[in-house]
Amino acid sequence: MIELSRICKSYSLPHGKRKDVLRDVSITFRPGVNMGILGLNGQGKSTLIRIISGSERPDSGTVTRRSRVSWPIGFAGGFNGSLTGRENLRFTSRIYGADIQEVTEFVEGFTELGPYMDMPVKTYSSGMRSKLAFGLSMSIGFDFYLIDEAWSVGDASFLAKAEKLFEARKAHATLVVVSHNVATIRKNCDSAAVLHDGLLTVYDKLNDALRVYTGICHAGR
Repeated sequence: MIELSRICKSYSLPHGKRKDVLRDVSITFRPGVNMGILGLNGQGKSTLIRIISGSERPDSGTVTRRSRVSWPIGFAGGFNGSLTGRENLRFTSRIYGADIQEVTEFVEGFTELGPYMDMPVKTYSSGMRSKLAFGLSMSIGFDFYLIDEAWSVGDASFLAKAEKLFEARKAHATLVVVSHNVATIRKNCDSAAVLHDGLLTVYDKLNDALRVYTGICHAGR
């Protein structure tokens, strides 16, 4: 289970102003219930999912994780650029208590990064970093997978391979999916919440969330 209680987050703007991105957000993610978070672009969805993962801190409020939670799929910002790909795998494996050899062999075979595995990650292209991040996230048995609509894992052939693997993984885990796309949420989620103007409203029935979000989209045109 993952529980967020009264989360607030804001960012500095020019001239001493601040923008409130999340205001008093509370939500519980339960095992077995795939949850979607709908919101227009710029509403703070990616900020929220980074807070859920622990890669970003809220200004106030608490995040309680009683399950093994992934970082946002495809997010490569957590790597140490001075370490090689292989060294980053070892470091992350130790943190999550995963078998270093199994993780390394899986990621090497899946990503096909070859000799780049022994080069510093700071020399990687963005596509290579995304491949490494995706392969690593799939090599560890997470209870919750966090899916950001912005995730990208390289060219079309690799993306097809990645999607096939992800379909297999999600059969044994719970998803938290953030997106502005109704079709994506409808395909992957059992229920959903709508993030708008910093406020998150949770709906038990998926269709209720989709109806409210569609209304927000139409009002914004």
